[in-house]
Amino acid sequence: MRVTKRTNIAMRVLMFCAANPGRLVTKSEIAQKCNASENHLAQVINQLAQLGYLHTQRGRNGGLELGRPASQIVIGDIFRALEAPVPLAECFADVDNTCPLKDACRLRTALNDASDAFYATLDPITLDALVCDNTPLMDILAPSVACTGARSESALASL
Repeated sequence: MRVTKRTNIAMRVLMFCAANPGRLVTKSEIAQKCNASENHLAQVINQLAQLGYLHTQRGRNGGLELGRPASQIVIGDIFRALEAPVPLAECFADVDNTCPLKDACRLRTALNDASDAFYATLDPITLDALVCDNTPLMDILAPSVACTGARSESALASL
């Protein structure tokens, strides 16, 4: 399975916000630290805000922050929301599916099972499990901030 650029950038945005709690961060800060274009960031930030993962504030002192605690942001949910419009294979597409094998193909079932397993692996992981106690990540995203969020020990053990 290949993760789209949009989802990759979304995860960088969310991790940056989680690494910088208690303050509004700017799009330009994220672009610089996460090696992403501000144009792509704007689109992703807008979508994450519409989904309730981010709170944005316009204006001179504006910026963005997590829309809910990092411990309540499930990575599998983010991937489902952002990857849903991209079919895993042509036979999963509602439109433009020209595969004549779709009704008899066992590969489709295997791919569906693989996709379910992919999301099942991501579902126990929350955003705070990716960020908290991850010193190398914090050194990159927020060198002066210590993470104190709650985290799932079982999710952390699997990382």
